[in-house]
Amino acid sequence: MYTYNLTQWLAFFIIYCFIGWCWESSYVSIKKRKWVNRGFMHGPMLPIYGSGAVLILFVSLPFKAHPVAVYFAGMIAATILEYVTGVLMEALFKVRYWDYSNQKFNIQGHICLSSSLAWGFFSIAMVYWVHKPFEKIVLSIPEAVLSPIVHVIMMVAAADFALSFKTAIELRDVLVKVEAAKKELKILQKRLEVVEAVIADEAQQRIEQAQQQKEEIKARIADETQMKREQALMQREEIRERIEEIMQKGKDRSYLTKDKLQLLRRNPGATSGKYKLAFAEFRNETWPEFKEKIKEKLQEREEK
Repeated sequence: MYTYNLTQWLAFFIIYCFIGWCWESSYVSIKKRKWVNRGFMHGPMLPIYGSGAVLILFVSLPFKAHPVAVYFAGMIAATILEYVTGVLMEALFKVRYWDYSNQKFNIQGHICLSSSLAWGFFSIAMVYWVHKPFEKIVLSIPEAVLSPIVHVIMMVAAADFALSFKTAIELRDVLVKVEAAKKELKILQKRLEVVEAVIADEAQQRIEQAQQQKEEIKARIADETQMKREQALMQREEIRERIEEIMQKGKDRSYLTKDKLQLLRRNPGATSGKYKLAFAEFRNETWPEFKEKIKEKLQEREEK
């Protein structure tokens, strides 16, 4: 079993948060060929690694004499933690900060078989090799020295987490608004197509009716046709103005403040299933193309 007190558990949490940040930042930076400060927080801590390491130790150390039990206990506990954390973060922030959708045998993209198996091997490494030197260091520090150090670091980390949490919530709110604007643009585009079709069909029908009736009726039908055409043209113009207004608002990127952009840069693999279009705009992928397509269609209809 284990004989750690709360302060020592917190010390292990801090250590593995930092190690996780070093690993993730180095790995992503090498892939991107530029420095990436990885993670949800600003500082050098990744809470998911610290939580995972502490949880693995907590459930695995009682089975230290049985490596197979250590493997499965750590694998199951870490997989559950990863799944629950992923689901809660996506529900709260509307963004996935990791995604296994492209991996085989995944569940909703939050966990996958290869990741779970890796957690099992990580549990073996933690219990029998990795944790021993850190355990020796932490247990060698007197409580009177360790406690204030741990509490100061935890207070700084809590402040960092609160700030990052606030930024993520603000990013979520912007994401929802941008997605709503994009959906409205699509609806307006469809309405514009219907209105233009009505203009063309109505004019053709009235002309055919007028040809079959007397001259005085023709004049009345022509007046009605003109009135309806003018109404449809006005409606078309209103829709075009609304589309232009939304497109102009899309050019304003002031909502993407420095802290939100930093949060996105720290998580280059983040995705959003429900708000895919809006999130893509944050990555500068679809919004310009989307606006250009609308402009081209409007120009084509104007020429016709």
